[in-house]
Amino acid sequence: MATQVVMPKLSPTMEEGQLSRWLKNEGDKVSVGEGLAEIDTDKATMEAQALASGVLRKILVPAGETVPLGAIIAIIGEPDEDISALLTEASSGAAQAEKKEQIEESTQGRAYGAPDELAQVVPGGERTQATVEGQPVKGDVGGAPSAPQEAAPQTQPSGGNGQRGDGRLIVSPIAARMAAEAGINLHSLKGTGPGGRIVKRDIEEAMKGGAPQPQAQPQAQPEQPAVQQAPARQPAVQPEGGAAPYREENVTTMRATIARRLVTSLGPIPHIFLTTEVEMDKTVEMRRQLNELDPENKVSLNDFVIKVAAVALMQHPAVNASFQEKAVRYYERADIGVAVALENGLITPVVRNANAKSVGQISREVKELAERARNRKLTPEEYTGATFSVSNLGMFGITEFTALINPPEACILAVGAMTPTPVVREGEVTVRQIMRVTLSCDHRIVDGATGAKFLQTLKKILENPLYLIA
Repeated sequence: MATQVVMPKLSPTMEEGQLSRWLKNEGDKVSVGEGLAEIDTDKATMEAQALASGVLRKILVPAGETVPLGAIIAIIGEPDEDISALLTEASSGAAQAEKKEQIEESTQGRAYGAPDELAQVVPGGERTQATVEGQPVKGDVGGAPSAPQEAAPQTQPSGGNGQRGDGRLIVSPIAARMAAEAGINLHSLKGTGPGGRIVKRDIEEAMKGGAPQPQAQPQAQPEQPAVQQAPARQPAVQPEGGAAPYREENVTTMRATIARRLVTSLGPIPHIFLTTEVEMDKTVEMRRQLNELDPENKVSLNDFVIKVAAVALMQHPAVNASFQEKAVRYYERADIGVAVALENGLITPVVRNANAKSVGQISREVKELAERARNRKLTPEEYTGATFSVSNLGMFGITEFTALINPPEACILAVGAMTPTPVVREGEVTVRQIMRVTLSCDHRIVDGATGAKFLQTLKKILENPLYLIA
């Protein structure tokens, strides 16, 4: 019996996935548990496995495309099995998504102005009528707006270029606005929406320099290539009027997730920021001695910061907490998220129970997690559930910065570069290795005094690291 393959939920925060690469071709045999495709989630690249045995009959989502959870991406069945009903069902699901997109486009279009205003500003072409959301507008497409006319009776389309038999273009509001802003002639486009309607994706393809084609019925789709790869880098677009050339790339699932989470951070969470200076000379010396003892596993200053932060959290439980609307959750151990920069964003792998681990253990674990993060091989349990985070930009020469809290954590520590600084000690000027750290606090849980006491403990231990073994 034929089976639909859907976009699986591969991480707790995943809402959509980008199909990075198909591991099987159409016509290949597959078994239960065998890898079908590589999926880019919001945090890692993971493998989607087959839940049925048979032959990969149809690939419905090409490599490089992003689809929501539950979307049908392929069909597995027997070699001679009739899968037309499943193809029709998949096509119906795509139509529902298209309808949702049309509604969103219509809403966004009206937010920018009346439909007739949007249609009129598209450049180029002869005098014609453009229809936006069923309202015809008379005048030069690309010229100054003229008064809107009464709506004309709808006729059947004569082709796939968004133009009806009576010469009217069928354009969604957001597509008309985007075309106007980008200087794209709608007459040169082929609409891929219902009835040849020009929609947002047609403008996006035109801006990339592509040539969108009308949608075909699933039964008429050509066979997929052997192994599909992600689309190549798009060429630059040269807009009219002397504006700077540009190129666009689809937002990765990771960057989209970062964007969504940041919106839920600084706005809803009332931040306060506390900064202090730490003399790192004794920690630097202890680090030197440890690295001499074990040159195969050299520890970093950031490893010390993670360890000391974890110890300090055990003494200040209000900082190792999260706000839960009707309750405050206090954690019994310090699971420290360590920010790791990636090519397309960042991720925070978690050092579990860091308060109970040595600096050497933390160092080895951070190295392994960071390497797996850069190769996008982390599992969800390795990058979710931190109780506190540390972000260090000192290696880039940044001396001080503020970091945004990663919900639902209550705090994040921003660590700057360590710099030789003249200071006065016992009436004499001397040079010390000074590092500035800034604690971002969720003011719903952590008051200024509470955060300041945590920083006092952090500072005391970093300036006298023998406390770690006292």
